[in-house]
Amino acid sequence: MGLKTRRRRSAFTLMEVLLVAGILALLAAFAVPALFQTATTAKIKLAEAAVGPNGPISQALERYKYNMGRYPETDEGIDMLLQPKDEVDDERYEGPYLQNDRIEDPWGKPFEYRSPGDVHEDRFDLWSRGPDGEDDDGKEDSDDIKNWIEK
Repeated sequence: MGLKTRRRRSAFTLMEVLLVAGILALLAAFAVPALFQTATTAKIKLAEAAVGPNGPISQALERYKYNMGRYPETDEGIDMLLQPKDEVDDERYEGPYLQNDRIEDPWGKPFEYRSPGDVHEDRFDLWSRGPDGEDDDGKEDSDDIKNWIEK
């Protein structure tokens, strides 16, 4: 009686490896676009919060106006909120009103600012260029994220 020795299989076949790789590629095809969309949505929400009436930039502008009696003019820009007190020749100035080095949107572009505003004539217009990075001057149907609501 001959004893047959059984060999144990100790590796995966090429077909098994290709099948697993195919399944992983299929899962990645669905997951990666969803992750990018989630990141873009989060950045849009951050920009909306920044330019909104309770956002840090809007609140800093209101504190500036409370101290100075006016908003920074368009040519002064919102960078005026970053100036140290000893660099501004006005005793009413209590800045800096923001602790950042730069005022940028989530895409790394500067926020746009206009005072007096075209929309808010007695206040200011504040907007981000949005995901495409192009300044559309806050026009209707653009991807700009603004501190006013379309009519």
